[in-house]
Amino acid sequence: MPRKPLRPCSFPGCPRLCEGRYCDEHRIHERRRYDSTERSADVNKTYGRKWRKIRAEYAKAHPLCERCLKDGKLVPVEEVHHILPVKWGGTHDFGNLMSLCQSCHTELENEIGSRGVGGSKSP
Repeated sequence: MPRKPLRPCSFPGCPRLCEGRYCDEHRIHERRRYDSTERSADVNKTYGRKWRKIRAEYAKAHPLCERCLKDGKLVPVEEVHHILPVKWGGTHDFGNLMSLCQSCHTELENEIGSRGVGGSKSP
């Protein structure tokens, strides 16, 4: 089976040709930049293995989007949302969680502005 043609590295000013987005040298550089500047140091503590287990348990107990269910629609859960965000003092307790579809989750995140899209509101 033929391989894809090589393309220029996406790192600014790099003339090397590569199979992926970056050449070997800049792939490592970009990964380090992502890890050090775009992710907080405590993200794995907050949303690590323990959170994934809690999320799976909650999604199993609440398999439908809670907002859509109020409107009589049966939409499967795609996201587990913190009612009070962890960065504002919320916890992973089931009382602070809500199962949502992607559409409702995005709408809710924009309303409260926790991603900076709808502003930087805090409680």
